[in-house]
Amino acid sequence: MAKHAHRIEKDHLGEVKVPAGAYWGAQTQRAVENFPVSGLRAHPALVRAHVMVKLAAARANCDLCKLDSRTSAAIEQACQEVLQTGRLMDQWVVDAFQAGAGTSFNMNSNEVLANRAGEILHAPLGSYRHIHPNDHVNMSQSTNDTFPTAMYLAAMLLGAEVTAALGGLADAFAEKGRAFDSVIKSGRTHLQDAVPVRLGQEFAAYAMAVRRAAARLAGALDECKELPLGGSAAGTGLNTHSLYAEAAVRHLAEISGLDLVPADDLRHAMQSMAPMAAVSGAVRNLALELVRIANDLRLLASGPRTGLAEIRLPAVQPGSSIMPGKVNPVMAECLNMVAMQTIGNDTAVALAVQAGQLELNVMMPLMAHNVLGSLDILRNYLPVFTEKCVRGIEADADRCRAYFEASAGLATILNQHVGYAKAAEVAKEAVRTGRSLRELILEKGLMTEADLAKALDPKRITEPHDPTGPGAP
Repeated sequence: MAKHAHRIEKDHLGEVKVPAGAYWGAQTQRAVENFPVSGLRAHPALVRAHVMVKLAAARANCDLCKLDSRTSAAIEQACQEVLQTGRLMDQWVVDAFQAGAGTSFNMNSNEVLANRAGEILHAPLGSYRHIHPNDHVNMSQSTNDTFPTAMYLAAMLLGAEVTAALGGLADAFAEKGRAFDSVIKSGRTHLQDAVPVRLGQEFAAYAMAVRRAAARLAGALDECKELPLGGSAAGTGLNTHSLYAEAAVRHLAEISGLDLVPADDLRHAMQSMAPMAAVSGAVRNLALELVRIANDLRLLASGPRTGLAEIRLPAVQPGSSIMPGKVNPVMAECLNMVAMQTIGNDTAVALAVQAGQLELNVMMPLMAHNVLGSLDILRNYLPVFTEKCVRGIEADADRCRAYFEASAGLATILNQHVGYAKAAEVAKEAVRTGRSLRELILEKGLMTEADLAKALDPKRITEPHDPTGPGAP
């Protein structure tokens, strides 16, 4: 058994022991040994996107007669096995934190696909008898153009799922906005009583915030459609056919189903990682909105006896190991943590994006790890939060109405009826005595019951209106 545990491969640095059954080769093995950093591997979306790039390259090189049809067909079959069945996905073994630019990751792909394609042509693993990782699988390519292409592609594919999930979340908030439209409550600014709002208006505003954040993310993802593929090592297209970039991107668009185009300037596309900054920034801005909304939900549901308790969040699990009957807003708490993690990821991405030097930014693996990680946890959690939290939210209309009637913020509504000074005086008395403004206004004879009821009509006081039109005092 031990005799066959390894095979010997060679690269230009010498001999390397590679596990006998591994589809990776010498350069991947060196990376495994050199970078035992996190135990985290490349995101599966990045692996799949990179395999799509290798497939597109093989097709383009075959079209341009640089790669013979037999070799191209074997590489294509190896790629399709990964893409269609997930075969060999466990063979991408390089740590997420690795050599700059993703060279180790690129060679991991080249070696796995070369070994599987060679196996299809009846060559033993590690022999590269028919298909070589560099000469064939990596033909017309460099890490420097394939890695950012795969990174952008993976971001677009994952990002589309996030925007779809955001659409579901926005729809759920909008549905609650309609359901709660008639629930009047006290608004709050500075966490102090303010003018009234309707609970439905608050939830409709959450829906708008999510939709706007989704639109910003979609716009940022559009920046990833312009690809550096074909730029080779420095954006000059060295060792590529003059028609290769166009052909490779055309094939990649067909394989991925995305609207992709070659970069207008391949040098710029390999120097600047601004599209990654845009995507990461859009995700960060989304996260800021999600943290704000989650915190609002936690405040509105606080209690149930000693907090605001204007809404009830679904009870999904017991909240305490010591306090019987306690239920916590765990879904909103988890959303906070997911969003906070993405904000932290964005800081790492920003540092990586600005670290480009001359013809290349070598910090791309860090960008890919953090951007795809952020998109992944949002993609995974947003639908759960939508279904297990937002769709089950209930309003306590009586509690909201009681706060509305007790709020000193009603004094603002009374300005035009009793004047600012008198309204302020009554508001101060209400705060001091704990009595409602309604009670004091009627007691002091400042307004009649009918006039006060009209002045405090929920729709009238929570929407703009023509003061000279119907319903004017």
